[in-house]
Amino acid sequence: MEGNSSPRKNATDTKEGTPTHENGVSSKKEAEAAVEKTPLQRRTGPELSLAVQPNYDGGSTAPKSTPGCSSGTSGGPSSLSDGVQNDDSSQIYIEYKRRWFILILFIAYSMSNAFQWIEYSIIANIISKYYGVDAAFVDWCSMLYMVTYIPLIFPGSWILQKKGLRFTVIMGSLGTMIGSWIKCASVSPDRFYVTFLGQFITACSQIFILSVPTRLAAVWFGSTQVSTACSIGVFGNQAGIALGFLIPPMLVPDSDDVADVEKGLYIMFFSVAGICTVIFIIILIWFVEKPETVPSGAAASSGLAQSSASYTDIIIRLMKNRSYMLLLISYGINVGVFYAVSTLLSQIVLQHFPDENLNAGRIGLLIVVAGMLGSILCGEILDKTSRFKLVTLTVYLMSLLFMVAYTFVFDLQVLAFVFVVAGALGFFMTGYLPVGFEFAAELTFPEPEGTSSGLLNASAQSFGLVFTMAGSALLRSYGDKASNGMLASVLVLGAIITAAIKEDLKRQKAMRNACIQDGPRT
Repeated sequence: MEGNSSPRKNATDTKEGTPTHENGVSSKKEAEAAVEKTPLQRRTGPELSLAVQPNYDGGSTAPKSTPGCSSGTSGGPSSLSDGVQNDDSSQIYIEYKRRWFILILFIAYSMSNAFQWIEYSIIANIISKYYGVDAAFVDWCSMLYMVTYIPLIFPGSWILQKKGLRFTVIMGSLGTMIGSWIKCASVSPDRFYVTFLGQFITACSQIFILSVPTRLAAVWFGSTQVSTACSIGVFGNQAGIALGFLIPPMLVPDSDDVADVEKGLYIMFFSVAGICTVIFIIILIWFVEKPETVPSGAAASSGLAQSSASYTDIIIRLMKNRSYMLLLISYGINVGVFYAVSTLLSQIVLQHFPDENLNAGRIGLLIVVAGMLGSILCGEILDKTSRFKLVTLTVYLMSLLFMVAYTFVFDLQVLAFVFVVAGALGFFMTGYLPVGFEFAAELTFPEPEGTSSGLLNASAQSFGLVFTMAGSALLRSYGDKASNGMLASVLVLGAIITAAIKEDLKRQKAMRNACIQDGPRT
C-alpha cells in the first residue's frame, strides 16, 4: 500500500535527542533511560497521534488493543495507533483521524442513493395515479435496484478490487447525480419512461456502494474498530432508506389536483439532485483512496493478498468455502425479506388504514431507524466479544420472531401496535446487515472484502426480487397475511442454514498471530 515505506523507521527516530545506531537503538541501557525519561511520549500531528515505545530488539511498538492482546488503549474513536514489529524491522500501524471524515463522506453518498430506492414505492398510490400506470410498474422502480445489481456485481467488485475505493466511490456518486437530474425532467403525466430511466441509472450506481463498507473499514480502521466502522458505513444506506420513507409523503400530497402533485415532485426531484451534486463535488475533491500507513496487521495481510489476486481465483475460492456459501444463502434470505417488506409496506398499511400515507412512511422510517440502532449495537458487540456466529444466529431468530408478529399484527387494526412490532422487526432485521458483512469478512479472510460482501449483496438482491414479486402477487390475490406469512416461512429456512455455519474466524486469527509476533506489550 502507498506509503508503507515511511513508517519503517526505528523507535528512537521518533524521539528527539535520542542517539541512534544503525539498528535504531544505541543500546538496551540507553533505551531504558529513554523510557524512564518519557514513559509514553506521544508524537502528534494534524492528522495522527502515535504512541511509541522503544523495543530492545531495535524496533518499536505502540499500544494496541487486539483480541487476545494486552493493551493500554481503548478501541474507541480516540484510539491512536497500532504498532507491530516484523522480524528485524519495524512496522508501525497508524489510525488517522481523517478516517472519520472519509467514512462520513461515504455515508452521505450512500444516503443519497438509498433514498431514491424507496422514494416511489412509499407513495405508490400517488405515483400510479399521476403517471397512469399500474402499481406493479411502481414496484419495479424499487425492484430495478435488485435487477441491475445481480449482473453488475461482478464487474463492480472487480472495479473495487482493481481500481480502488476512490475510483469506485466517484463513479457511484457521479451516476447517482446524473440519474437524479434526469428525474427532474420527468415531471409530466406522460413521462414515466423518463423517471424510469433516471431510476435505472441510480440503480446501476448502487453497485459502487453496497460492497464498499467492509473494504473501507478494513483499509482505514484498526482491528478494534473495524466492525463498528462497517456498521456505521451500512448506517448511511439505512439512513437514506429512512429518509426515503419519511420525506416523499411529506412533499408529494395525495391529491386529485395534478398541479399539487407536480409541485411536490418538482421539489423532491430538484432537492435530491442538488444534494447529490454537492456530495459528488466534495467526494471528487476530498475523498482519499487509502491512508499513508495501514491501520492494522490484518489490513496489511489483506492488502498483500489482494494486490496479486486473480479475480477469477478469488471467486472460485469463495465458492469452495462451505461456511461462506451457507452464509451467502442465509444472508440473502434475511435481507431479501427486508427488501420485500419495505417495498410492499405502503400497500399493506393502506389496505388496513386508508388515507394513512404519512403514517406508512413513518412506519418505514421507524423500521430503518431502529435498524440503525441495531446495526451500531451489534457492531459494538462484535468488536468486544468476537462471537460472530452467536450474534448472527440470535439476530436471525429475533428477526423471524418479529416477522411472525408483523404478519398478524394488522388483524388487531390498531396502528400503534403496528408501529411497535415494525420497530422491533427493523431493529433486528435491518441490524443484521453489517453483522452478515463482518461475519463474511471473517470467514473469507484474506480475500477482498469488497468481493465477499458484493456477493452477499447479489444474493440479497436476487432473493429480494423473488420475494417482492411473489409477495406482491400474493398480496393482490390473497391479502397481506399470505404475503407476510410466506416471508416469515422462508426466514425459518434461513435460520436453519445459519445454525449450520462453522465459525472459522480467519481474520481474528490473523490479528492474534500479529500480536504474538509482536511479543508482550505494556
